[in-house]
Amino acid sequence: MLPVIALVGRPNVGKSTLFNQLTKTRDALVADYSGLTRDRKYGEGRCDDQRFMVIDTGGFTGEEAGIDAAMAAQSLAAIDEADVVLLMVDGRAGLQVGDQNLVRLLRERNKSFELVVNKIDGVGEDVAASDFHSLGIAQLHTIAATHNRGVRSMIAEVMAPFGDTEVETDDLGSGIRVAVVGRPNVGKSTLVNRLLGEDRVVVFDQPGTTRDSVFIEYERHGHAYTLIDTAGVRRRKNVKETVEKFSIVKTLKAIDQANVVILLMDAHEGVVEQDLHLLGQCIEAGRGLVVALNKWDGMESDERERVKVELQRRLLFVDYADIHFISALHGTGVGHLYDSIHGAYESATRKLTTPRLTQLLEDIVSSHPPPVVSGRRVKLRYAHMGGHNPPRIVIHGNSTDNLPQSYVRYLENAFRRHLDLSGTPIRIELRTGDNPFAGRRNKLTERQVQRRRRMVSHIKKSEKKRKQKKTQ
Repeated sequence: MLPVIALVGRPNVGKSTLFNQLTKTRDALVADYSGLTRDRKYGEGRCDDQRFMVIDTGGFTGEEAGIDAAMAAQSLAAIDEADVVLLMVDGRAGLQVGDQNLVRLLRERNKSFELVVNKIDGVGEDVAASDFHSLGIAQLHTIAATHNRGVRSMIAEVMAPFGDTEVETDDLGSGIRVAVVGRPNVGKSTLVNRLLGEDRVVVFDQPGTTRDSVFIEYERHGHAYTLIDTAGVRRRKNVKETVEKFSIVKTLKAIDQANVVILLMDAHEGVVEQDLHLLGQCIEAGRGLVVALNKWDGMESDERERVKVELQRRLLFVDYADIHFISALHGTGVGHLYDSIHGAYESATRKLTTPRLTQLLEDIVSSHPPPVVSGRRVKLRYAHMGGHNPPRIVIHGNSTDNLPQSYVRYLENAFRRHLDLSGTPIRIELRTGDNPFAGRRNKLTERQVQRRRRMVSHIKKSEKKRKQKKTQ
């Protein structure tokens, strides 16, 4: 097992900046904004020959209420998981009451920790650390996380008791990557916690609780998964904070990184325009799709029928996706999502041989041939696999550029029906073979030239005789 380092501290002391430095990524959102990080975020760090896990946490002081209390619970869970706790403080702000509260809390939990004084650039190490000697902490480190100053030496000292961990190998992001996306406050984090069976992410009755994409690895019934909790995506005109804009970018990136996307909607509100916009993003990315309507419990039978009719009408273009009616809060119907997830993943990654695809293409074309375009019929000769997730079928033929889009959709639906693919879109890629005789001109022999001259002369004489007969 890799050593686990938890970064804790007050809000805006630089925990996410240090997380990005240790993991050599930009996974954690960083901004001059207090309380930006809310959930636990995991990453793999490396320093020389040392490898370790890093946990980024939300800022807390020990005196939280409301949503801050839920954030503090996430931080306490990270402290319990960690082998090493790094308590980060702000060297420019000096010793604060919140820092003293955190020191007292860690000592009460009998958790060993080390003090990290951040933001020493422009202040000086001695000046920045002077206020914190009164805490009586033996292990004190001074760094500037923004400029990566002092970080390497600090990690070397922290990891010294664990020895060389280079031989350890753990692959991050293993198994089926499942992203949960939707509008704010539709129950994404609640669903993630229900799928995991624990309160892994912060859940609060406030839109925009989740601000970053959280990757969570777990196993269920022998299958590995990576669950991605994302921030809610609102309409562009309602997005005013810069932080929220970055959160939306992270959500769209999570869709691209996922194998299967669970599009979560609020059953009480039905299908709204923003849901369709997110659905379009999932289709454009070509990811496996599962549609889930949350908060199904408590609805009257007539309301349920109205929602089902609306779904059938507005989601007709994604009829390949399974639709589930669930209650993430109570767990109703949540277990059935796994069947659709596995079905979509298997369909998106299935290997198809060239002979089978070519035979299917011949059967599909024979039952409904391509239309005649400009007096010529498009010929489709053979097909082969061009990629996975989504399945990409490459079809070779003549004059495929002239094939109407309606016939391409017919090919997509026909291949999906014959191959029994569910939960995933299909990409049809058409390729036209080059004419080997294009730009080439036959050279006539001398005999062919003479014959051509005699033929032209004969035609001219015949035309002259026919004109003379008409004049007589």
